[in-house]
Amino acid sequence: MFVLKTLLEAFAHILHMALNIYIWVIIIQALLSWVRPDPYNPIVQILNKLTMPLYAFIRGKIRTVFGGVDLTPLIIVLALQFIDIFLVKIISHFAASL
Repeated sequence: MFVLKTLLEAFAHILHMALNIYIWVIIIQALLSWVRPDPYNPIVQILNKLTMPLYAFIRGKIRTVFGGVDLTPLIIVLALQFIDIFLVKIISHFAASL
């Protein structure tokens, strides 16, 4: 049981870190979109490859532009925060109950 508990705690911690890193990727990409960076910059290309598929998915499901402002990054960050709080807490609580 100790091994399973430790494994679940480690998984919850890694999931929490991965979600937070992805949230920062979205925030950085959103901030860069305000200044129109060079699209051939390798960092900009990586950020676009990491975020644009999820942006396209969200934009295809719901309307995200209000008053000329695209709220897709905000919607994604809020959803990821919810997943982080909800899922990581459930996994951590389950691990603690073992």
